[in-house]
Amino acid sequence: MNLFDTIRRTIVPVHKEGYPFVIAFFVVSLILGWIWEPLFWVGLVLTLWCAYFFRDPERVTPQDEDLVISPADGRVSSIGMYSPPAELGLGAEPRLRITVFMNVFNCHVNRAPMRGRIREIVYREGEFLNAELDKASDDNERNSLIIETKHGDLGVVQIAGLVARRILCWSTPGENLEAGERFGLIRFGSRLDVFLPEGAVARVSLGQTAIAGETVLAEFGSGRGPVVSRRT
Repeated sequence: MNLFDTIRRTIVPVHKEGYPFVIAFFVVSLILGWIWEPLFWVGLVLTLWCAYFFRDPERVTPQDEDLVISPADGRVSSIGMYSPPAELGLGAEPRLRITVFMNVFNCHVNRAPMRGRIREIVYREGEFLNAELDKASDDNERNSLIIETKHGDLGVVQIAGLVARRILCWSTPGENLEAGERFGLIRFGSRLDVFLPEGAVARVSLGQTAIAGETVLAEFGSGRGPVVSRRT
């Protein structure tokens, strides 16, 4: 492996949605540096942070339709039985919900928790409360995907937070997703809720760090053989 290949493999690509922000940060840095040189270096650090925020690394996703994979990088902040938001159309009965909270240093590209077909996508306006609060699940701006899986309908909800002001989703109803496939992004701090079909058993703990497209949040059944992975 030559030096170029080593550098290429080390540098994590920036998602295209981040380019305008990175460029804007750099232009502001130049202007500030023209006013007072030390401000340029402050701006440059913020520009590098912005590029880091919008990073989009490759992930190796377990290929097993009995596994539920984390849709986001971050900390598992909630595991329990909760009633899904009404717009999901999943009924009022409590379901296992696993929440992953993303801070401003986490990768914010969102990935499908399981293989399946998107039955519906529902956007709802709302507030911008601290995303770690339980009531943020009901009160905050959010975008929900209902995915038809082998084990039943699964809901994955992108929830805006105190800093986040833009939820992006580039998937569409009727689209088939593979586990670990990218479907959206939330800018600058937020969370994702995953509402699971009956029979799912959590395989993470509160406070555990989750990696989108790789960490197993829950599973169905038992006694499986070795799990294979693919790069996404």
